[in-house]
Amino acid sequence: MKTFIQNGASLTVAAPAGGVTSGGGVIVGALFGVAATTAAEGEALTIATVGVYELPKLSTAVIAAGGRVSWDATAHRCDAPGAGRYPIGAAIEAAGNGAGTVKVRLDGVSTVAAS
Repeated sequence: MKTFIQNGASLTVAAPAGGVTSGGGVIVGALFGVAATTAAEGEALTIATVGVYELPKLSTAVIAAGGRVSWDATAHRCDAPGAGRYPIGAAIEAAGNGAGTVKVRLDGVSTVAAS
């Protein structure tokens, strides 16, 4: 197809303010992805926008299997949906109170902070 560019499973973006560590979640505009490498602010960075990733979670957040997962861009971790958080996907298994991580299937769609 003449207009096809790529499948979008991974994209190259400029690393955001403060940079990012490999495996960390990152918001770039309306995109959420998981960093493939460590990059300083402004450096080219490949992010995965789809797939299943184990990401840090607010330990007191309770997320059911199949439950929606949001990203807290200030704290750099997943949380339950709420104001100021970016919807990013769904949990593939429960992550209850005390769990420091959640396994998330990324939606791969644009996101905006919930109001």
